[in-house]
Formats: sequence, structure tokens, C-alpha cells
Amino acid sequence: MLRSRFIPVLLLSGSGLIKTKQFKRYKYLGDVINTIKIFNEKKVDELCIFDLSRKQDEGPNFSLLEKVAKQANMPLCYGGSVSSLRHAKKLISIGYEKVSVSREAINNPNLISEISKAIGRQSLVVTIDIRKSLFKGYEVYTDRGTKKEKINLFEHIDEMVKLGAGEICINNIDRDGMRTGYDISLAQKINKRISIPQTYVGGAGSINDLIELSNAIGPTGVGVGSEYVFRGRLDAVLINYYRP
Repeated sequence: MLRSRFIPVLLLSGSGLIKTKQFKRYKYLGDVINTIKIFNEKKVDELCIFDLSRKQDEGPNFSLLEKVAKQANMPLCYGGSVSSLRHAKKLISIGYEKVSVSREAINNPNLISEISKAIGRQSLVVTIDIRKSLFKGYEVYTDRGTKKEKINLFEHIDEMVKLGAGEICINNIDRDGMRTGYDISLAQKINKRISIPQTYVGGAGSINDLIELSNAIGPTGVGVGSEYVFRGRLDAVLINYYRP
């Protein structure tokens, strides 16, 4: 029987981890390797790592990512400055089950087809950073939420699926770190539109939020940030993990 995947989402900056609110207001969490070891003990379903510190022309920090992969006992997805087929193949070769592409999916859509054919669509995730517009629609952003792209969210999703994406990850900027719950309405619209796996990130504030999303659209990827790394009124750093 299928069930939702509950996925800690970790943000890399250099060799350390941070947490953001609405892609701003960074808070340092600690060493990535130590955090991976804690999540190993907690037997997480899957782990997603986004590197916010790498410039597009630098590519992923393969040296660090290989160390992470050697420590991890769970499937890994990585995103951050992936801009070529070589990057994708290298990530798979060092132990990552999934590769996430974001900005280059817009700048060079044909790259999605190339990567999908080379590593299999089940290993290719297209991550889309979005926020709600003043006119009740949704806008797509890149460059850590600083650049608004002139594309339609739903048309972009359709194109990515057609080109070979095996999963769509929606990263909600407005809800990032705010713990106000997921955008259920948007998740339902996307889920009705496409049949491939999806993951929704941004908004988890309690176990009830995870349950609500899963109940609304069925088995899906539930990305969790703050709720898995903070505890208490003052947001003390405490790595934890739970499933509904």
C-alpha cells in the first residue's frame, strides 16, 4: 500500500546547514555530516538537500556531497547549481538517487530530456520555487527567490512532465519557515493535473499539517524543514523526525 514520504529538507551553505524564513532570515543549524548521522538513527524515509551557496557556474560541491552520501543510510535528493548532464551523472555516481534541477529547467528545457534519458526519469526532479501573486495566481522565481520568471506555473509543470521529469517539487517561498500549513488548494490543482510523483515544501508547523496534505491529495512527498530541526518557542536547534 502506498503512503506519503515524509522528507527532511536541508539547506546547505558552504559545509554547514541553515534554515530560512521566506528564503531570507538565515539561521545556522550546524554541521551537515552530524545532522545526517542523526537522521540515520531516526530512519527517515528520504532526505533532500538544497545548496544555496553555490553559484550556477560553480556546479555542485562534489567533494562535500560525496562525504554526505557515504554517511547517509537513506535515499538522497540533491539540488543546487545543477546545470549540465555531467553534473547529474556525477551525482548519481557518488550515491544520490535523485537529482533536482530548477533554474536550468527554465533556461535550458532540453536539459531535462537529456538528463531523463541518461539517468532515468525516476531520478529526475524538477523543483519550482513559487509564491502567490497579487492577482490570485502563482509566480515562478529563481535565484533564491530574487528573480521572477515570465512563465506560467502550470504550463511550466506540463512542459517538464512532457520533457521527462519524474517528479515535481513545489517550494513555496511565502510559507517557507512560517509554519502556517501547506497550500492545499495549489497541491490539489497540481495533483489533478499530473500523474507523476510530487513533493510539496513550505508550511509544515505540526503533525496535523502533514496529515492534512496527505489526506487532501493522497500519497505524496511531504517536505519538512523547520518542524524537523527546531523545538520550542525560541526555535532551539533539535533534530527530530516523526511520521503521522
